[in-house]
Amino acid sequence: MKKYLIGLVIISGLMFFLISNDSDSNESNSYKNALRPNPIQLAEFALGDDDPILMVNLLKFKDKAEYEDGRATNLTGREAYEIYATETREHLANVGAELILGGEVNGLLLGEVEELWDAFGVARYPSRKAMIAMARNPAYIESEKHRAAGLAGQLNIEVSEQGFGF
Repeated sequence: MKKYLIGLVIISGLMFFLISNDSDSNESNSYKNALRPNPIQLAEFALGDDDPILMVNLLKFKDKAEYEDGRATNLTGREAYEIYATETREHLANVGAELILGGEVNGLLLGEVEELWDAFGVARYPSRKAMIAMARNPAYIESEKHRAAGLAGQLNIEVSEQGFGF
């Protein structure tokens, strides 16, 4: 029960910071879903601390899966991603990581976004090195094809379980 409460607090806090709107500000926030980190994001991630991390994934699915190799498929984006998610549980376990929370995004309680994400997941990694090792593993790379086929994009938000008295 504690891990679910922690996950809900993390998601609530992140959504608050992502979508909160200061009524005194004329600034407009913009969020862009992506499939892979850009080179600067990747370098900053690799050079960061090697403490345990949580990775919050906000997911937006394609209506129809589209594989990069051009294969024909009748899968929806969600179905292709579900193949990836099922296979990735083993990849996570192989590096000492785990999926700790996930589910459908049902609505927005606070703030505004142009388009809501479809689902979210929170994974706990023992270190950044573990996540990088998983991403470089040939078996994971094979599974990742389903992720790329199913997602229109996502936000990955790195967070720590430390702080704020949680």
